[in-house]
Amino acid sequence: MKIKTVLVSTLAVAALGTTTQSCLALATSSIGLSILKQILLGGISKGLGIFGNKNAFLQNDLVLKALPENLRGVYNVLDKIAPSLTTKGKDYIAQAAAYTVNISEPILKNAVNSLTAEDVNRVANGGSGAATQLLKEKTAQQIMLAIQPKVDEKLNEFGIVRSINMALDGNSILGGIFGTQTNTGSTNLSKLASEQMVNGLFNIIEDYEKQNQMQLLDALQKK
Repeated sequence: MKIKTVLVSTLAVAALGTTTQSCLALATSSIGLSILKQILLGGISKGLGIFGNKNAFLQNDLVLKALPENLRGVYNVLDKIAPSLTTKGKDYIAQAAAYTVNISEPILKNAVNSLTAEDVNRVANGGSGAATQLLKEKTAQQIMLAIQPKVDEKLNEFGIVRSINMALDGNSILGGIFGTQTNTGSTNLSKLASEQMVNGLFNIIEDYEKQNQMQLLDALQKK
């Protein structure tokens, strides 16, 4: 009788221990997911805030770092033959960036809100910048496809594409920048500008993630 009682008691304690560990794992996993979402949403908010402010966009080092080489090449040529167009081109791209905020925001936030426990595990084992990399994989292509038509529309509305093409007409350097094409083209310029916007935005989000890295790692290590 005593043996049976001890056995039942032991099994009950073991079951309780397993249940407690499962509940703890579930709770801490939820905390990790919550912190992950909080940090990514904070980075998104910061990035879109910069995109919504023309001067902030133009002066942000992480946006400048995202400048595609081909677009840099266009600016370098313009600096030599029509420097005022370089300034105007950058200014109009910054203004066009503001029109992309309402397009990018729901895509990014929907992706963050749909993150799962699997995503938490991946970020926990992915090292520095893993959260941003995950978000980029989920949304970058979708954002690029969504914003490029709007960027193209705005740059043509401002007339900057036509002005740049006229200034660069016949310039042999363009062959090296755009291959066999004879001018920048609306699609080319808007594509390059859109690439800068997408990569610049993720640079800002990643920077925000790294600034909050200890908080994120602490939460994920306890998951």
